[in-house]
Amino acid sequence: MRIDLSQVRTVPLDARPSKVAVERFAQPPQAGRSFADFVASLPHILAGEDFRQVVDSIVTAHRRGRPVIVGMGAHVIKCGLSPVLIDLMKRGIVTAVALNGSGAIHDFEVALMGQTSEDVAAGLRDGTFGMARETGELMNQAINRVLDQPDKGMGALLAEQLIALDAPYQDYSLLVAGGKLHVPVTVHVAVGTDIIHMHPSANGAALGQASFNDFRLFAAAVSELSGGVYLNIGSAVVLPEVFLKAFTIAQNLGANLRDFVTVNLDMTAHYRPGENVVHRPASVGGKGYTLIGRHELLLPLLAQAVVDGMTN
Repeated sequence: MRIDLSQVRTVPLDARPSKVAVERFAQPPQAGRSFADFVASLPHILAGEDFRQVVDSIVTAHRRGRPVIVGMGAHVIKCGLSPVLIDLMKRGIVTAVALNGSGAIHDFEVALMGQTSEDVAAGLRDGTFGMARETGELMNQAINRVLDQPDKGMGALLAEQLIALDAPYQDYSLLVAGGKLHVPVTVHVAVGTDIIHMHPSANGAALGQASFNDFRLFAAAVSELSGGVYLNIGSAVVLPEVFLKAFTIAQNLGANLRDFVTVNLDMTAHYRPGENVVHRPASVGGKGYTLIGRHELLLPLLAQAVVDGMTN
């Protein structure tokens, strides 16, 4: 027996709540439009609105003297975006940076040689992958100094090494920028994941101590996150885990974090950033956003919108 649709109840269209209205639609392109007008022309729907909210959150945090912390993976550096982030550090917008181990390596090589990123597959054939002599020797030499300076973090040690070497491309280095601007740049390693751990000069005790010191420094930055913004850019595992632990320490010690914003920017959605950056911390007292797109497009767009927002 078929159901009789003649008795189905309907409601007037104008009485039904709708989630999309033309007032929120995008505006068509215009030649010569300013960047601020371009951002304003984006749809007030989904990521278009989220993008504006993230920009506003960063601008507001900066104006109120609250932290804007960036945790980032190595691919951001390999996309050529270090100058964008260094500029935000110089402007006082980004107040702390956290790198994973490979991020520090690519940053160090860029400062030293003006280039980075090898052909992994080719190096696997003859066992030379990751075996660049200067990278291993100079980075491990810097890190191993923690054995004589037990309070130093890995980021500071690497920055000091690059400055002492007068690295020719140090203006492109996040590590050096942090050292010169007194902006904490911390490095968080998992032993065995980075190429310098394969070199004869690697010292497990030094790696652990230097990274642990930076973890404590990062946790101190996170403990001040109330009213601020944390951005996870291109790290799928290490930094989302580190952030969640730093957040827990802050709460354990009475920080009572609230009114903060967390943002995950990546080229694809991953489990840990979604949970450890966007959802779980927000449930405590903040708001989380996810922006998906290519780093080399999304981050410059975000930075330009923030800088423009500072002038409005």
